[in-house]
Amino acid sequence: MSTVWTAVIAVGAATIFLKATGPLLLGPRTLPPRLMGLVALLAPALLAALVVTQAVGGNRSIVIDARLPGLAAGAVAAFLRAPLLAVIVIAAATTALARALT
Repeated sequence: MSTVWTAVIAVGAATIFLKATGPLLLGPRTLPPRLMGLVALLAPALLAALVVTQAVGGNRSIVIDARLPGLAAGAVAAFLRAPLLAVIVIAAATTALARALT
């Protein structure tokens, strides 16, 4: 087995182990409401950080290119509560238009 597959299996096993520790340690108990509110905010914050990193991150520098107008258009469409498919199409079309104009 190659080292890549060994790494994939190790990361998969670690993921399963980490996901199982929460229910095993907490058991039937629930988290306090304040902590549940914090946990609910973690996923959107992580997703936003990943999107921004992919949109403007370059090779150890900030890159401003056609992805940024697409991200802005998608953010506006999401803010206006457009359906998810419409948000994706608007962001992709804006990015394609920006690339065509530059």
